[in-house]
Amino acid sequence: QLHPVESGGGLVQPGDSLRLSCVGSDFSLEHYAIGWFRQAPGKEREGVACFSSSDRDTYYTDSTKGKFTISRDNAKNTVYLGLSSLVPEDTAVYYCAARIKFMGCSSSTDDYYHWGQGTQVTVSS
Repeated sequence: QLHPVESGGGLVQPGDSLRLSCVGSDFSLEHYAIGWFRQAPGKEREGVACFSSSDRDTYYTDSTKGKFTISRDNAKNTVYLGLSSLVPEDTAVYYCAARIKFMGCSSSTDDYYHWGQGTQVTVSS
């Protein structure tokens, strides 16, 4: 397995913004489709967004489209997830995951084999 590494989480107030990072510590993200997922306490892990090769191949869930933005910096081997207009319901552990590039984006956890350890995002007043 490969090991993407997430960072950028923390404690924020409702309405704040945050940017999460996913770094390919031991592989090149450019050769994979990268998905962002989140898991709230007691809830199933759900897909948030996905990026594959370019911004022509992206995916956002219905609940996060317009709030979250996925982007890539190949020079830094990093995929970002920008979070805005945060509400307490966005509190979760956020994960990035990788799958073979030619398979494209997917919102299903079952389609990803390489997972990071997650970064905690807590939205509270």
